[in-house]
Amino acid sequence: MNFDWLEVSTKIAVYFVPFLFALCFHEYAHGWVAKMRGDNTAQMMGRLSMNPLVHMDFIGTFVLPLIAILFPSSIFFGWAKPVPVNSRNLKNPRVDMFWIALAGPASNLFLALVATLVIWSTKHFLGGYAWTEHLQQILAIFIQINLFLAVFNAIPLHPLDGGKIIARFLPHDLNYKLEQHEQATSMILLLLIVFGALQFLVIPVQFMYSLLLHLALG
Repeated sequence: MNFDWLEVSTKIAVYFVPFLFALCFHEYAHGWVAKMRGDNTAQMMGRLSMNPLVHMDFIGTFVLPLIAILFPSSIFFGWAKPVPVNSRNLKNPRVDMFWIALAGPASNLFLALVATLVIWSTKHFLGGYAWTEHLQQILAIFIQINLFLAVFNAIPLHPLDGGKIIARFLPHDLNYKLEQHEQATSMILLLLIVFGALQFLVIPVQFMYSLLLHLALG
């Protein structure tokens, strides 16, 4: 199969690089909030960083996203290694883990809002320049990437952030059982991703994306 390497390079710049930044910011947010709540494990292990190499999962961070770029029929998706958190260092593990987990999706929503503000600013203050349209298109893709990461990670299943978020509101015994089946849940999620069964995530992502673009360009 022949590839248009200029097109591939452009897609890497427009999709993969922003994706890496969003992933790193997501994991950094987990580590930073954990440190604020009393656990500096992430910092001690060099994970309180925006360096993608310290967060990379070979399959999730590089292989799957690059396959999606090379083969457009594939789903553009991926993940990073979870930031380590030692709950024994937390003053109130049940509450603190809630905020640490919430920091991940919240960080991606924050990036989406920042990109929305930049689009709004370029439209209203730099609208006369030709390059602003290209910048706005790249930022629109960045918004989509962050919204998808936020929505996916908020799914209330372990090992995703959503599983730890709802743990704050579940009986301890029930949450313990759910955590014990984390590996099985991970395999189910991976199969759902591979077979495209998570297409329903497009609905909330598209709704929020349309809303933010309306605010940015309205």
